[in-house]
Amino acid sequence: MKKGGMNVASCYACGKKKTTGNNVSHANNRTKRQIMPNLQRTRIQTEAGAKRAYVCTRCLRSGTVKKIV
Repeated sequence: MKKGGMNVASCYACGKKKTTGNNVSHANNRTKRQIMPNLQRTRIQTEAGAKRAYVCTRCLRSGTVKKIV
């Protein structure tokens, strides 16, 4: 998987991006919907130094990326 993508709708660390699914009503009618990842724009530590990037909350919580405080 390619890391460090520049797309706003994807995670810098893991590449998680929007996915599609269905809204399902009580009458079982289905309409398309988009499920967006929970991305936060934060300053993170990279090999080249500090960088501001969009990172999903799972990567922040698990320690995949190092957040600069």
